[in-house]
Amino acid sequence: MFDMSNPQDVPIQYLKGIGPKRAKAFTNLGIYTILGLLYYFPRRYEDRTNLVTISDLEEGKIQTIKVQVLASGQRNSWRRRSFSITQAEVGDETGRVSCVWFNQPYLKEYLKPGKSLILYGKVERYAGRLQMSNPEFEIVSGPSPCEQGLGGEFNVGRLVPVYTLPDGLSQRTFRKIMKTALDEYLPKLNDCLPYDIRSRNGLENLAKSIINIHFPESLDLQKKAYTRLAFEEFFIFQVPLILRKLNRESKLGIAHKVDGRMVEVFIRGLPFKLTIAQERVIQEIKSDMVSLKPMQRLLQGDVGSGKTVVATVAGIMAIQGGYQVAFMAPTEILARQHYDKIKSQAKAIKIGLLTASIDKKDKGKILREIKEGKVDLVIGTHALLEAGVIFKNLGLVVIDEQHKFGVGQRALLPQKGINPDVLIMTATPIPRTLAITLYGDLDISIIRELPPGRGVMKTILFDAAKRQKAYKIAREELTRGNQVYIIYPVIEESLALDISGAKKMYAELKASEFKEFKLGLIHGRLKQEEQDKIMSAFKNKKLDILISTTILEVGIDIPSATCMIVEYAERFGLSQLHQLRGRIGRGSDASCCILISDAKTEEAVFRLGAMVKYSDGFRISEEDLKIRGPGEFFGREQHGLSELKIANPLTQMQLLKRAREEAVKLISADPHLVSRQNQLLKESLLRKFPEYEKLVFSC
Repeated sequence: MFDMSNPQDVPIQYLKGIGPKRAKAFTNLGIYTILGLLYYFPRRYEDRTNLVTISDLEEGKIQTIKVQVLASGQRNSWRRRSFSITQAEVGDETGRVSCVWFNQPYLKEYLKPGKSLILYGKVERYAGRLQMSNPEFEIVSGPSPCEQGLGGEFNVGRLVPVYTLPDGLSQRTFRKIMKTALDEYLPKLNDCLPYDIRSRNGLENLAKSIINIHFPESLDLQKKAYTRLAFEEFFIFQVPLILRKLNRESKLGIAHKVDGRMVEVFIRGLPFKLTIAQERVIQEIKSDMVSLKPMQRLLQGDVGSGKTVVATVAGIMAIQGGYQVAFMAPTEILARQHYDKIKSQAKAIKIGLLTASIDKKDKGKILREIKEGKVDLVIGTHALLEAGVIFKNLGLVVIDEQHKFGVGQRALLPQKGINPDVLIMTATPIPRTLAITLYGDLDISIIRELPPGRGVMKTILFDAAKRQKAYKIAREELTRGNQVYIIYPVIEESLALDISGAKKMYAELKASEFKEFKLGLIHGRLKQEEQDKIMSAFKNKKLDILISTTILEVGIDIPSATCMIVEYAERFGLSQLHQLRGRIGRGSDASCCILISDAKTEEAVFRLGAMVKYSDGFRISEEDLKIRGPGEFFGREQHGLSELKIANPLTQMQLLKRAREEAVKLISADPHLVSRQNQLLKESLLRKFPEYEKLVFSC
């Protein structure tokens, strides 16, 4: 049973005004407890403090007035008898204005002549005179609306919070629920930030900050609350990272024999010369692998920058010393591509493939070979995490597209060896200073240089009316002997979204626009065997055009594909679009990515404009972070980042650095968090990241 006095334990349904039915809407937003509600912050505020007189009201503006009710009444709509219309004539010393509320019959009890009100709403013109429709109000004489159950005193006349709402709730009702939670549970909140840290950094206490983030008494107090809560999020995010790094550095790893003939032969046999960036990163990895400290390195590089070759070199370093390597990719199609590429390049090593779709007989054989040490390098998907996968001598773990895996998943694979080295790769690069802070437990290598000989790539944005022009560009590429991708956001046509699907358009384009060419269709509902067959046909140029969904987002490498058309481009994320674009331009020919969209929203225009303007993945990621915020950008399963509900590492870098410095200082003095002043912090960490208990509190 939970403790009703502790907001972190009390389920949201037990708060007055919610109950089991409404609780479902709250849990859909990730709010499960009273504490979760208190940490559910406004997305913006409306300043309702600037009072104007009636004579200063302007049509089309949202304004606040202080008035007296002169007359009021209520009637039912002549169209729908059950639909009520409440009207009031209000005035001040400068004039009169009418107000109207729809289907809120209870208001007639409060809008009595003589009552003084503060009204906030949009000013409109109706039947030749100004009126306010459905304005929010506060009664400033007689019993307060709060006492009468309306929660009015925190809806007007101040900075008013605006929330992303659960289904079925209005802003007014949600504010009332939040106020109830604050009144009952704010005194029971425990502040996990030690007093000395708050004092050194000029931070408010938790209770004052929570009240002023929801219902700020002034703009200055709201800013102080924002700073305090953002610092707390950054701080709690940093502590486990620092603890993990201490944990790692306290263990003995493997001192690999990094120099040897196998590495030399592999590099000499490559059909291309390594870039300067690749050579630099290989040296950084060598320094890690020769050390007895277990390597934990993040390799960032744009699409096509050559990260896989670097990882293969690291793998051979481990293999030539008698160790095994596990290489985990997020999808079967990417795992198979790594398998085919590395097998063709590194003929001297024994490579195995382990995915969920391989048959029982083949799976049993590969599992035995892994256990007996007969396989040097195992490439696979999540299947590598299964209990039946036992390595004889695991020395290196490589994790590709790390953001596709949760932190718990990433931790499982290294546990199949005795402190193996770990190399984590991502094609979603972020600025180095931000990466150092966000991935504080990892050393970081960056490849910004693309291999030489790549053709020029341009990105064009067309509206739907220019679709035929896009098809013309595609046909020109096809007549040159090149290949084309056409991407759709959905498999089936969606009437609700008013967009065509890949299956329908495959049939239409095959019969009309591109009837003289060979077309293929690939999507996630096809069996793996069928996907492989289609991709093989496209790779071997037995198909000219591939119609696809986002299954192409990672991994496919076909140099002769020089044109991509992305339909309904506004329905893709910025980094997702960049990943898709990375499937073309892999050869020496010029390439073209055509985005087709009629989107008019500000965010979509910004996102598609960034795609046209920038080709550098690091810059694309910065723009994507600005749009989506860190929690959504990095994935809700990523350690800590899903907790950044209010902090923004892009705009608050200095605050983040201060929080990290304080976390380092605290952990240096109390690495096990055993001191009395750090007990609340430890409890908070374990509540937020229970999967870290063994990893970070046993060091």
